[in-house]
Amino acid sequence: MMLTWLRAWWKPKSLGQRGEDYACRYLKKKGYKIVARQDRSRLGEIDIVAVQQRTVVFVEVKTRSDDEKGSPDQAVDRDKQERLTRAALAFMDRHDLLGNCAARFDVISIVWPPGQSRPEVRHFESAFEATGRFQMFS
Repeated sequence: MMLTWLRAWWKPKSLGQRGEDYACRYLKKKGYKIVARQDRSRLGEIDIVAVQQRTVVFVEVKTRSDDEKGSPDQAVDRDKQERLTRAALAFMDRHDLLGNCAARFDVISIVWPPGQSRPEVRHFESAFEATGRFQMFS
């Protein structure tokens, strides 16, 4: 009885969740301050919002168990960049940050093969410029 309840209550984290957790630890070790995770608005979701010195950093995390079909960061195509730009604009507007601070988009690519305790991490700072009609960053 107790074991059934525990299994229902505690579910193992998905590969994507484990990747985001690892990315947060990675960023913290590099001196970033994490201010939001999985920030959702009607315009989209931002995996991690961090601050590095005086720059707001919107981080997209892509995690895969292998890179047979290409590097995880290749999944951040133009459509995804436009959705992230809109979501970032909404975040900055909600928090009265528009025009008050610098911002950029980073991508963290994680390849985490099954059975390994640590993944391969690649961090692309300033991975892309704001895309679409909603460009607000310089």
